[in-house]
Amino acid sequence: MILNVVERGAGEPLVLLHGLFGRAANFGTVQRVLAATFRVLALDLRNHGASPHAATMTYPVMAADVLETLRERAALPCALVGHSMGGKVAMTVALQTPDAVSRLVVVDIAPVPYAHGNGALVEAMAGIPLHPGLTRAAADAALANAVQDPVVRGFLLQNLRFGAVPEWRIGLDEIAGSMPDIEGWSQPDGFSYSGPTLFIAGARSDYILPEYRPAIREQFPAARFVKLKRAGHWVHADNPAGFVAVLAAFLG
Repeated sequence: MILNVVERGAGEPLVLLHGLFGRAANFGTVQRVLAATFRVLALDLRNHGASPHAATMTYPVMAADVLETLRERAALPCALVGHSMGGKVAMTVALQTPDAVSRLVVVDIAPVPYAHGNGALVEAMAGIPLHPGLTRAAADAALANAVQDPVVRGFLLQNLRFGAVPEWRIGLDEIAGSMPDIEGWSQPDGFSYSGPTLFIAGARSDYILPEYRPAIREQFPAARFVKLKRAGHWVHADNPAGFVAVLAAFLG
């Protein structure tokens, strides 16, 4: 599958992969800064943003999408950065096709299964009545009982197209059906990535715990770790200046 790409800058290819319910545009500020030095390609993963929808969302399949798209754009090998779900896609690309990845950055995720209740978010989003004339305020109110954090509601509602015929931009049904794959992780047998690797955790996040380090080291033996202050799970949105500084130092 060829994915939608937002591209800026020139130089060594640097690829950005968003997390669940995200899109390429979420990296807008970060991409503009990094484009002064790199050819930065931000991708919409399948069932997200402006990319096509499809029922299967296993990590090997999503990794194949990324590789197919980057080959078409002559953007390999690349430095590969992935946040959350995109981090698992990036890890899969590096493990299965190490020659395609010059450096790997994994943002606030580990190669382990998670159970963070994202299925409940999908149900809440699917429960919004998409009647003609639906306003953002009304959609926000419909989500309020299930999603109490207004910042999270705003993040989710970026995927809803308002107007005469409101509709979800993302493949909500496909994501719901693939949630076990999205929250899971199956280590590819016999694969490891020995290239330069950085795991960036948000200081206020619990996604990368100390007990996950053995699994990380087994698959990414050169892994280094950074914890970014003033950041939760959405590291690049909570502290974009700090995130860019860490990336720039690692990427050289």
